[in-house]
Amino acid sequence: MKAQTRLETLSALSGPSGSEDSVRAFLIEQLKPLCDEVRTDAMGNLVALRCGTAPKRYKLLLDAHMDEVGFIVTGIENGFLRFAPLGGIDARVLPATRVRVLTGEPLFGVIDTMPPHALKAEDMEQAVPMDDLVIDIGMTQEEAEANVPLGAVAVYDTRLIRLQNGRLAGKCFDDRACVEIILQTLEAVQNDASDVDIYCMFSTQEELGMRGASAGVYGIEPDMALVLDVTHAKTPDAQSIDLMDLSGGPAIGVGPNMTRRISDALIQIAKEENIPYQLEVMSGSSGTNAWPIQIARGGVATGMLSLPLRYMHTPGEVIDLVDVDATVRLATAFVRKLGEVWA
Repeated sequence: MKAQTRLETLSALSGPSGSEDSVRAFLIEQLKPLCDEVRTDAMGNLVALRCGTAPKRYKLLLDAHMDEVGFIVTGIENGFLRFAPLGGIDARVLPATRVRVLTGEPLFGVIDTMPPHALKAEDMEQAVPMDDLVIDIGMTQEEAEANVPLGAVAVYDTRLIRLQNGRLAGKCFDDRACVEIILQTLEAVQNDASDVDIYCMFSTQEELGMRGASAGVYGIEPDMALVLDVTHAKTPDAQSIDLMDLSGGPAIGVGPNMTRRISDALIQIAKEENIPYQLEVMSGSSGTNAWPIQIARGGVATGMLSLPLRYMHTPGEVIDLVDVDATVRLATAFVRKLGEVWA
């Protein structure tokens, strides 16, 4: 499967936090030819092992979370679904957004919105509180109660589209784009002799507080970890120097949540391999799985690679395939040179 086609599939799959089953089933089939062992733990994390060949080997963990932000049904009123968010969602983007409700047969709906003709001028300048929004699935109360159990989950109903200059827009590139990066890294090193046992963790419930990785890393007990997630890319209305450049290459994390030795190794390798990169300084928590992984058991030497992304947690996240390719190249070179730089 070509990488871009697979990324389109990963984006289309529905896997809100706590309901990642369809993503996990797809990944199991992708990983079987690449790994020596594929298993699922009690938190639903998918853990794959590609064994090295040297007598003495490091245990390296590559992590990307497979869950996405979504919604959970909390009630039904006059056939409309009340809901709460799963993860950090900005209420401003929700009115008129299409969603897919993950019942036995998926139901499609749209989040209600008042047309501008019926609003006062001052109301048009304000976001509608999420508690006041509902999902319209076109059903009566009786039909909705029969077809949608309380606790059912939903996701954005968005297809991937191709923008100009190698850029893609779609849902849940946070963090399915990094899932794809790990798959491409495994494919690149598939036939290598290696002094590294590569553990890949496709973790659950990151959007609800990094819950899956917190438990999953405990069972793996790696020597070091490389966490792959997304970071905010610059937009015309957000020109902060803290944001990354789209098309500028992966952001290498620098700060107390990252082991300086790994950050320095990533920088050195990027320079040696002529791979574009950016530096992302994080003074505290990275807000990613690197936070719980770093302090698991007796501590794990941890590095962070972030893929620049615009419009995070919306139905139209935007990434650049140039950055995807550069991140794959850097992750692959890091895996190949780990024994050398860590000796």
